[in-house]
Amino acid sequence: MKGKKLGELEKRIDEVLYYVWDPIGVSDTPEARGEYSSYTRTILNYVLEEDLKNIAYHLGKLETSSMGITSNESKNLEIAELLMRFKFAVEEDLK
Repeated sequence: MKGKKLGELEKRIDEVLYYVWDPIGVSDTPEARGEYSSYTRTILNYVLEEDLKNIAYHLGKLETSSMGITSNESKNLEIAELLMRFKFAVEEDLK
């Protein structure tokens, strides 16, 4: 995946992390919009590898190591699946 599609996927990952994953509950605070943006590139790499378990594992690691909260494994797997659906949609030029 290259160029415009890669940028679109990165944008969608950032949005999913903020609006859907949101483990610390800040998605209703406009000032916190960039809260998870620093994780987007790393998650993008796992999405490009199409490894659901690694995506979910890394999300859990971010929760425990970076945020000091308990990992929500089932939600993280759901987020991983959602991110993969976005990847396939971007690849197919679906909106």
